[in-house]
Amino acid sequence: MHSDPAKPHGRILGLDVGLRRIGIAVSDPLGITAQGIETLQRRNKRHDLAALEQIIRRYNAQEIVVGLPLRLSGEESSQSAKIQSFANDLRHRFELPVHLWDERLTSVEANRLLRQTELSIAKRAKAVDRMAAVLILQGFMEARQNRVQQ
Repeated sequence: MHSDPAKPHGRILGLDVGLRRIGIAVSDPLGITAQGIETLQRRNKRHDLAALEQIIRRYNAQEIVVGLPLRLSGEESSQSAKIQSFANDLRHRFELPVHLWDERLTSVEANRLLRQTELSIAKRAKAVDRMAAVLILQGFMEARQNRVQQ
């Protein structure tokens, strides 16, 4: 049986990687909906990868989507190279497909959505990374679904 690379093969982890925190979301097993699960406080590469390994195992994630920060013009930013290096670390450590996804407007959208909630500013700051991860993952899954339907 030949598998279709456009079809999901299990849960997908979505990551919004920042300097201090990593917002984390996970898809349902069918790759249709995304749900924010936690925000990881970054310490160092070893700690961050070990924490992500536990999450990958807990959810049996089969793919990872990492938000790639680009300038509004679409050009790469100085942060883009750091994220690409982090994505390579993920590929080597977990031997899973790691996709980079344009995240230009996700943090802006996450902040807009969270401003409409009753969360305190402190709680909103922590939730923004998770929400951005959800938006990154949801955008990736919708684009994949659109490719399958065409």
